[in-house]
Amino acid sequence: MKQQLSPLLTATQLLTLHQTSSIILIDASNGKNAYDNYLANHLQGALFVDLNTQLADIKEDVAFGGRHPLPTLEQFSKVLSDLGISPQSHVVVYDDKNGANASARFWWMLKAVGYEKVQVLNGGKSTAEAVGFPLAQGIEKVEKVELYPITNWQLPQVTIDEVEKATTNTDAIIIDVRETARYKGHVEPLDLIAGHIPNTVNVPFSINLDENGLFLSPSLLKEKYETVFQNIPVENRIVHCGSGVTACHTLLAIASAGLEIPKLYVGSWSEWSRNGKEIVTEE
Repeated sequence: MKQQLSPLLTATQLLTLHQTSSIILIDASNGKNAYDNYLANHLQGALFVDLNTQLADIKEDVAFGGRHPLPTLEQFSKVLSDLGISPQSHVVVYDDKNGANASARFWWMLKAVGYEKVQVLNGGKSTAEAVGFPLAQGIEKVEKVELYPITNWQLPQVTIDEVEKATTNTDAIIIDVRETARYKGHVEPLDLIAGHIPNTVNVPFSINLDENGLFLSPSLLKEKYETVFQNIPVENRIVHCGSGVTACHTLLAIASAGLEIPKLYVGSWSEWSRNGKEIVTEE
């Protein structure tokens, strides 16, 4: 029986892989000046992937698909080819925010097209630096390969209409992973309207981490999410965030726990809040 690769690996494991194996290392850090920061300092051999241009197909009207809709399968195939990723590659992804940035999104996208050998660095870039992983500057050489064969997204997703139906289904659960202040509608730094989708449960992605910013152990994560899900069937479990990026942090945690990956609502709050749907706020 083929042993399943853990979704997460430690900095020490990454250092060993770097020294003994052929891997494709990806820096998925995102945000202001992310690429300039990458050029100035990244883990040796790492290639940069951009959330906005490579892991999303952003539309002029955010009401259609939210702030980070998925690229087409053809677009994503070209991204993988440009990064030198083939079906045989072992891919390790990191960022500067321990998966709450784009590394978990890239992990989910690879898993969603049937990719097996992909892992996320637990703790992010700083943990690799702490164990002496060599650093580099500038642009790394890429060995382009043939277009990656993709036929469909294999992990489950839901549309805005399916989410609306789920809000009235007592046998369904919709998890909002945003921080509680955004969920309650006290603040909204990114989207036009504050609040949350009706009948959702707030489970902030931060509960996936310990006091050192590392993912909790698989057993602790399993205990947490089995409590959250209770007896809700897996096909009725939905996870979302602001734009379908940070939700993947929670999907990564759930996969690390050995549980089946729930449905992702990619459009998330950024789509829902722009379509005249019911909005809830709390004191």
